[in-house]
Amino acid sequence: MTEISRRNLLTGAAALSAGTAIGGFAMSPAMAAAPPAGKQAPGFYRYKVGDIEITVVTDGTTRFKFADTHVTNKTRDEVNAAQVEAFQEKDMMTTPYNPVVVNTGSKLVVIDTGTGEANFQRSKGATGQFQTNLATAGIDRNAVDMVVISHFHGDHINGLLTADNKPVFPNAEILVPAAEWKYFMDDGEMSRAPEGRMQEVFKNLRRVFDALGRKVSQYEPNKELAPGLTAISTPGHTPGHCSHVVSSGSAKVYIQGDVTHVPHLFARHPDWHAFYDQDPKVAEATRRKVYDMLAAERMMVQGFHYPFPSVAFVEKAGTGYREVPVPWNPMI
Repeated sequence: MTEISRRNLLTGAAALSAGTAIGGFAMSPAMAAAPPAGKQAPGFYRYKVGDIEITVVTDGTTRFKFADTHVTNKTRDEVNAAQVEAFQEKDMMTTPYNPVVVNTGSKLVVIDTGTGEANFQRSKGATGQFQTNLATAGIDRNAVDMVVISHFHGDHINGLLTADNKPVFPNAEILVPAAEWKYFMDDGEMSRAPEGRMQEVFKNLRRVFDALGRKVSQYEPNKELAPGLTAISTPGHTPGHCSHVVSSGSAKVYIQGDVTHVPHLFARHPDWHAFYDQDPKVAEATRRKVYDMLAAERMMVQGFHYPFPSVAFVEKAGTGYREVPVPWNPMI
């Protein structure tokens, strides 16, 4: 039996190292099969409500450090505790934007429009994605028959205009809540708006609708706007805020607009008052009424600021409600 000495072992190892180096493979680092993509896939998701097809088309997500007054009746520590409970980062808010397209079979309807194409460059692609994702979803904006607006905040109406302030949906009728139009187009209300955010809301919505020549149709709640699409008055977030119910056969989905903002704060804590709710007490009463109904009827809810694809059921949980995301379905 041959004895392997330490000297022989080291000599053999050196020879093997030299040989593999000459062969050109041992000294080369392992390479990945392909470089990282570095970007997300286009964001859209489809599901059916009876015979009606819903396409959720993300406009992106914004992330920011929230102010101490983000929830006006709670401390920053209380908000951060809710953030941690929901596996969110302390002090940072992540806000998704999720417009939807409703295909009734006879009408192609967009509900809310996102932050606008111009915001894509400003946000470095984080938001303003709606039109790109809409096209990727195979939906031609020129084929849209109606655009239904829930309320007049910029993340819902700015997407009515291209980056150069032209109509995004040139062949569509633009429908707006009558109560919203009456309030925000009143010069007296504009003159009484508090300095800061509310003045900017007034200025921005007039910028958008003036660019459209104020060519809008005003709608009332409890009216069918398109086959299977009914408007519901849900005030508080703004004076004329409306939600919309899509129904076909026995199936329904409640498209809630901003009845709640991000659900881990304002569905789970309906008594929390967000700084962007114009009448916080009315907004709270509306949230409780809507979410009591959703829980009792086990109706799906489509939340504009829910995590994409932003469709869920809700259940009562303590003094509030908890969202239960609908499982992803590869079939339509």
